[in-house]
Amino acid sequence: MRVLQITAFSGWGCTGRIAQGICEILMANGNEAAIAWGRTNVAPDTIKAIQIGSRNDQLIHGLYTRITDRCGLGSKNVTKKFLKQIDEYAPDIVHLHILHGYYVNIEILFRYFKEKKIPVVWTFHDCWAFTGHCPYFDMVECEKWKTGCYSCEQKLHHPQSLFLDNSKGNYKRKCEAFNGVEKMVIVTPSEWLKGLVGQSFFKKYPVKVINNGINTKDFQPTFGSIKEKLGIGEKKILLGVSSTWAEGKGLKDFITLSEKVSEEYRIVLVGLTKKQLEELPESVTGVERTDSVKELAELYTAATAFLNLTYEDNYPTTNLEAIACGTPVITYRTGGSPEIVEKTGFGQVVSQGNVEEVLEAIARVEGMTVKADAVSYLEQRERFMDYQRLYEEMLSEKENKWKK
Repeated sequence: MRVLQITAFSGWGCTGRIAQGICEILMANGNEAAIAWGRTNVAPDTIKAIQIGSRNDQLIHGLYTRITDRCGLGSKNVTKKFLKQIDEYAPDIVHLHILHGYYVNIEILFRYFKEKKIPVVWTFHDCWAFTGHCPYFDMVECEKWKTGCYSCEQKLHHPQSLFLDNSKGNYKRKCEAFNGVEKMVIVTPSEWLKGLVGQSFFKKYPVKVINNGINTKDFQPTFGSIKEKLGIGEKKILLGVSSTWAEGKGLKDFITLSEKVSEEYRIVLVGLTKKQLEELPESVTGVERTDSVKELAELYTAATAFLNLTYEDNYPTTNLEAIACGTPVITYRTGGSPEIVEKTGFGQVVSQGNVEEVLEAIARVEGMTVKADAVSYLEQRERFMDYQRLYEEMLSEKENKWKK
């Protein structure tokens, strides 16, 4: 079996590490695998990499999006060249991840899939595929995506458009491009997102839930001198971790919480920019983004609770990392964020935006211990194997269909 994954990031970030992990599992089991990437590649040389376009091509597509609000509709020549690379690799199945990274033309790519009748798996890491613009719409409580987008309230959010609003046209063109693939299965990391897909123009396709996972050898109880490094003495840590602290990640709520918690606690936020660090109140300890897994594991382990005060999310791996390190999770009832807490019973789910409920939950989770079987929900290797089993099932069905 030969599998080609197409994604913006290879080996970098949550989605990039998922693509890398799937490749490694496939190759370990005697299959061929490659990653076609458009933005960043830090995967090891043992993984076959196919670059889509150049950095300049991405910049041009990004500028085109800023001006026209047509993300995914640039990169025409780049995509035509890439199709020749797909032909050369001749995959049995194609697995899509992030397509809104300014590197590929979705109409040309999907026309090719339909003509070649290639089986496709598409993992939705957010909602962009079935909206006219945005990856998430929870904060503005928008439901236009169910029938047809227009007058987008979030055109200044990623993928940012500075001038035009083409959400109506984008929605129509996506609907036409993405429908009609002979064999495509949508994968969502959460039950929450599966429910949304069933209400979208993708509802004719089968949808399978494959949760995100983590490496539980990296993330496990890890003790060190992190409190000493942070200079917080014996205070109890209330931890927040994010790769970017945009508005939807709840930064303002953390600051509000810092004014309400007793002095025995210290809020520690990881992943802040230099500017955000300068603007933090004295009641919050800020840390820039760290690529050290050991340091992150130490932070999770040292925390009394991990707080995920997000307003937009799918199935955040930070929740998994905290639980694997033996730290209970307090999360808003947002997207798929509550799902792992409810599965493991390790933490509390509170109403979105209710800081008072967060305060009450902190007292309830102290002293909680994680159940022994929780690791079975977290381990990424099993989730990668779920993908391999899905590929095999789809190819078996294809072969049987053609024999009839």
